[in-house]
Amino acid sequence: MQKNDIFQVEIMDIGVDGEGIGKYEGITFFIKDAVVGDLVEAKITKLKKNYGYARVEKIIKPSSDRVELKCSIAKRCGGCQIQQVSYQRQLKFKEDKVKNNLIRIGKFTKEEIESVFEPIVGMDDPFRYRNKAQYPVGMDKEGNIVTGFYAQRSHDIISIENNDCKLGITENAKILDLVKEYMQENSIKPYNENTKKGLVRHILIRKGFDTNQIMVCLIINGDILPKQEKLIEKLKGIQGMTSISINKNKENTNVILGKETVVIWGESYIKDFITLNEVNRDKTGKISFHRTDKKVGYQISAQSFFQVNPQQTEKLYSLALDYAGLKGEESVWDLYCGIGTISLFLANKAKNVYGVEIVEQAIEDAKRNAKLNNINNAKFFVGKAEDVISQFYQKNNIDGDNISKQSIDTSVDEEMMKPDIIVVDPPRKGCDNLCLDTILNMAPPKIVYVSCDSATLARDLRYLCEGGYELKKVCPVDQFAQTTHVETVVGLQKVK
Repeated sequence: MQKNDIFQVEIMDIGVDGEGIGKYEGITFFIKDAVVGDLVEAKITKLKKNYGYARVEKIIKPSSDRVELKCSIAKRCGGCQIQQVSYQRQLKFKEDKVKNNLIRIGKFTKEEIESVFEPIVGMDDPFRYRNKAQYPVGMDKEGNIVTGFYAQRSHDIISIENNDCKLGITENAKILDLVKEYMQENSIKPYNENTKKGLVRHILIRKGFDTNQIMVCLIINGDILPKQEKLIEKLKGIQGMTSISINKNKENTNVILGKETVVIWGESYIKDFITLNEVNRDKTGKISFHRTDKKVGYQISAQSFFQVNPQQTEKLYSLALDYAGLKGEESVWDLYCGIGTISLFLANKAKNVYGVEIVEQAIEDAKRNAKLNNINNAKFFVGKAEDVISQFYQKNNIDGDNISKQSIDTSVDEEMMKPDIIVVDPPRKGCDNLCLDTILNMAPPKIVYVSCDSATLARDLRYLCEGGYELKKVCPVDQFAQTTHVETVVGLQKVK
């Protein structure tokens, strides 16, 4: 066999990136867009000694789990890797992914995982859930301005049909149309990555699902937006428009946002609320969520990190709160706290909460959000989580917030040193070893780990368990329907 050969194969399994897996002539093939149970005609794109890659040329017999695509560009766009898979099968794939990583990477036994594993929390409607979108702007071969998403593993922009991504809010299409109209009418060019010329790089859109407030931010390769009043006039007519800004990014970089954002109309932020849920379990262990009348409000700026799926976020954080089992007298550290999203949830049930985040602006947002909610039992510190808590543990100075051990009340210092619970919600790379070591030294009775990558989660859980903890509960939450990503909440307890 060689590259470009075509062969028939039945898809027997699904890979970690959502690709179908089949065997032909003793070679394992990873086949993009194939679904478990499909019989397909595939074309080889790359061939190694014992495995290869291929793409579907023809579906001979579709799987019972195959569904019709809702988006015409889903196969070319990198956003929805598994939209062709039924939602129930997507959920099973994500459950299996978390379990397999915990067993293979975390070295836990299948029996250990099954004994603590709770059924994945899925969505009622797995579309239109994203409250944030970032669209690159470019030019097609005919000289037309296009917006869309990058094709997988490239920076080629795939133009969205009618500007309407089925994961985003319906207002996105109208906003993109108006921005392109403004650019065309005022001869404003999109940024070209090759020539480093042109002005508009990306269009960022955010919406508060509870408040219906909308933010639009144009990321530009410059300092000013020509005839910005023309854009403002177009956009401010959209219902819910609250904030219009520009973000300056003149660097030769793949990073989307620059350091400076300038508001050109309205507020510098939008508001949204997350509702606390009561978590219940039936006799079979199935989880149900019941919304309470308690809401936590947040001010979200263009550069704030905020979970993109608010419907599932309230379930995710309510589950973390449930795993923490707070009674009202606990002190809690929230590492990687961002703008205080989990911290303020915890503060409703804890005695004191201490949040740490490396991004200074996020900490300012967290403090503002605490005031917004009249929460006085949450304190926030700037710095790397691993540095700040280790400095507290060693009773050194905390440079980020200019607080020294001498300025901290002794009882509070003692409380900080011996928290009842530590909550971690790290980036995809997981926790730093220094962070994990300090957690083990502080030895809280409980740890709640919220993860967006089950592979690094499995690695860190093994480290914590070897340091004296045991798994009590594990639950995946589908924050990113139609994609291969999955969030996971884990409760750990100190072994007595």
